[in-house]
Formats: sequence, structure tokens, C-alpha cells
Amino acid sequence: MSARRPVFLIDVDNTLLDNDRIAADLRRHLEREVGHERQERYWAIFEELRADLGYADYLGALQRYRIEHPRDPHLLTVSAFLIDYPFANRLYPNSLDVLERLRAWGTPVILSDGDAVFQPRKVERSGLYEAVDGNVLIYVHKERELDDVEQRYPADHYVLVDDKLRVLTAVKQVWAGRVTTVFPRQGHYARDPKTLATYPPADVSIQRIGDLLEHDLPSLLAAGAGPLITECRTRRDV
Repeated sequence: MSARRPVFLIDVDNTLLDNDRIAADLRRHLEREVGHERQERYWAIFEELRADLGYADYLGALQRYRIEHPRDPHLLTVSAFLIDYPFANRLYPNSLDVLERLRAWGTPVILSDGDAVFQPRKVERSGLYEAVDGNVLIYVHKERELDDVEQRYPADHYVLVDDKLRVLTAVKQVWAGRVTTVFPRQGHYARDPKTLATYPPADVSIQRIGDLLEHDLPSLLAAGAGPLITECRTRRDV
């Protein structure tokens, strides 16, 4: 049987899309529409909800905010801001070029965490849905759904691109030499000193997503047999 084409699993937030800038834009919008105190309350609710769910839920936080302030006339403008946000303007440079290159090598698949409304909307409006021919998977905890990923996109080798070392490490522990982990050091998670000290390095580390254009397929696949396999076998702090 001939080898199957590799599957590239690419995260969205702070990997292909500058989600930190989106959050900053939302913060400014809230400050303008509801004032500083209520803006701070929204983000407190957002963090509480993220701790409960394990992923960012902007619309869910807005719903909880609404329970506390049911008569706030500015609520609908915040909702419209989120739904109609021009996500394509926040793609990192060369994001679409990278996806095009990966399509020539194998099957690119968006692999993301998130809610069932806002996250798919973000993927669609940013142009990422079309760029990967609709190959999009959005889970609550993607690192726990690898069996489903394999069933939907079988491959001899996977390449996982994600800004969270925690996720890269968890997937490496399961797939070992069958996956190459790629760590774009973009966004606040990727620059957090505590995170960098807690988890082992990825197979490939790049400064920005566009740097993938400088890699060739054979070396990218070969990097999956690197030292992270051994480290992951002895580490349990995922």
C-alpha cells in the first residue's frame, strides 16, 4: 500500500489569526460602549467562563453579562461587533500562502477549540474555511479528540501547528513519531515564560507562521522523530 499524504492540522487563534489584536479591539469597543467598570466586568466573566469550559467563549460571556445588565442598551452593538468583525484583516502575514503550500504537500485541516457559533463564524469570515476546502474541526478540547481526527483524516504522518505548547506536548505523547509538532511563537500564550519552562520544546519552533514557507516537506516530516518523543515519555505535567 502506498503511503498516504500527510495531514496538516493547523490551529486558528494566534497561529493563523492574530487573536490578541481582536481581543484588544473588543476591549476598546467595550470601553467606549459600556464604560470602564462594565468592560472590566465583562472580562472577569469571560475568564470565569474560560476556566469552566476550557476555551474562550466571547458570546457566552456576553450572555452572562446580559443577565447582570438586562437593560443595557449597548448590548446589541457589542454582539454585532463580534459577529461582524472583519477577521480577514487580522490574519497573520503569509497565513494563506502557508495554507496554499500545505495543500500542495497534503491535506490542510483547521483544528481548533471553541464554541459552536463564534468560532465557526471566525473561521468562515477570515477566509480560512475556503482556504482549506472546508476541512475544519472545532472541538471543546481538541487534544482529547485525536481518535476522531484520525478517523476523519487518516494519514501516516501528521503535522500539528499550534501556539500552545501544552497542546503540542499532549498530542506528541499520543502520536509520538507519527506527528511533527510546530510551535509558532506568536501571541501571549507562546511568549509566557512559565509555559515555556513547563513543557518540552516542539519538534520545530518558528517565530511566525510565515516562516513555514522556508521549510521543505521531507525535513518537516523527519523532524517528528526528534528528541521530544523521549522527553514526553517521562513527563506527566500536561
